[in-house]
Amino acid sequence: MHQLAIALKNKGYQVRGSDDEIFEPALTNLKKAGLLPAHLGWEAESIDSQIDAVILGMHARGDNPELVKARQLGLPIYSFPEYIYKESENKTRIVVGGSHGKTTTTSMIMHVLKECQMPFDWLVGAKLEGFSQSVQITDAPLIVCEGDEYPASAIEKRPKFHFLFPHIAIITGIAWDHINVFPTFDLYLEQFRIFIGMIDPGGVLIYNQSDPVLNTLVTGLAPGIRCLPYSIPKHRIENGKTFVNIGTREGALRVFGDHNLLNLQAAWLVSAELGIEAAQFLQAMEKFTGASKRLELLAMNERTNIYRDFAHAPSKVKATMKAVKEQFPSRKLIAVLELHTYSSLSRDFLKEYKGSMKDADEAMVYFSKHALELKKLPPLTPETVAKEFDLTQLKVLNEKTELEKWLKEQSYENANLLLMSSGNYDGIDMTNLAREIAGN
Repeated sequence: MHQLAIALKNKGYQVRGSDDEIFEPALTNLKKAGLLPAHLGWEAESIDSQIDAVILGMHARGDNPELVKARQLGLPIYSFPEYIYKESENKTRIVVGGSHGKTTTTSMIMHVLKECQMPFDWLVGAKLEGFSQSVQITDAPLIVCEGDEYPASAIEKRPKFHFLFPHIAIITGIAWDHINVFPTFDLYLEQFRIFIGMIDPGGVLIYNQSDPVLNTLVTGLAPGIRCLPYSIPKHRIENGKTFVNIGTREGALRVFGDHNLLNLQAAWLVSAELGIEAAQFLQAMEKFTGASKRLELLAMNERTNIYRDFAHAPSKVKATMKAVKEQFPSRKLIAVLELHTYSSLSRDFLKEYKGSMKDADEAMVYFSKHALELKKLPPLTPETVAKEFDLTQLKVLNEKTELEKWLKEQSYENANLLLMSSGNYDGIDMTNLAREIAGN
């Protein structure tokens, strides 16, 4: 939300905002932009009839005094994605949806467009190298959006990607997530069925045909649009480096893993739709280093690489671990997963993780009691978690000090450490710890 506020100010709009709490990096970013509220909290007096639009974030509830006042005055009220669509009605809209790989695929497309010097706007869910903002709104003819399936706002419960109406849509795969919003898999699947139906008539659906659920969903479901299936492109791994083929050309990559190769192939199909040639695409992708927390290399030495990844859902955990193991087959894999989301900490969902960490030579699962309390979930025991993961060598901890101790005690000789979480391990500075482990 704060990134959108800054983007709109940069476009020349008069912008003001409010919240009851503002944390870093939003605090500093808003201050630099001259948009930091004079004080925290919500007041009805802040809303008047001169306002052209109110954009509502997920944090504001239905009884918010400013929202109540806006409704009384009959002001136009938009959720985040609704307003993005309003600003992009006359643009070519590219929307990347799916249960995993959205951010990376979106960032790959953005990187290629930037390298090819094509003007575009964007909305992406991570900090990307070479981009100062995660949101940009200008008069560019094209916009690239990461399409999230989570609800749009407190008063608009439909998924965010239902409001973006793409001309070019990508679905990277489907694996049940967000069980607090979609308590059954069928309900979750339905959101993607609806999304496909919202593609602009005559538009394009680019989809991962190696995902059996998605492949079945698309079959016979998309009349009036062009469907482009994709799978893992031809590639080879040599001395810990991946080389990929696009058409008759080959290029070396800085990223790796089947999931990244799938993301790359989707990005290539989008690029081709926009008139970019294979040579241009590969030249750009050779410079792509990945999005923040997506197999991000925190530290390394001659014998050890330490990666941080956003993986938290079972399918993401499996794919990320498989990627590291295949890229470095002769190295031991030490994998740490933090259970942090509502789904991952829910007793009924834990069974979805069965076998998900089998590729690890040393496996650790961590969860904090604090995270359970924040999400108002019943207590979990390490024994319960271990039973559901069904992995003999799994270690489960729920104390921050024990996790730090365990990490420092491991042998990292000819080994890689993979840290997977959408959280922050209860405040552990993993960047410094990684450098300590690697001797940097």
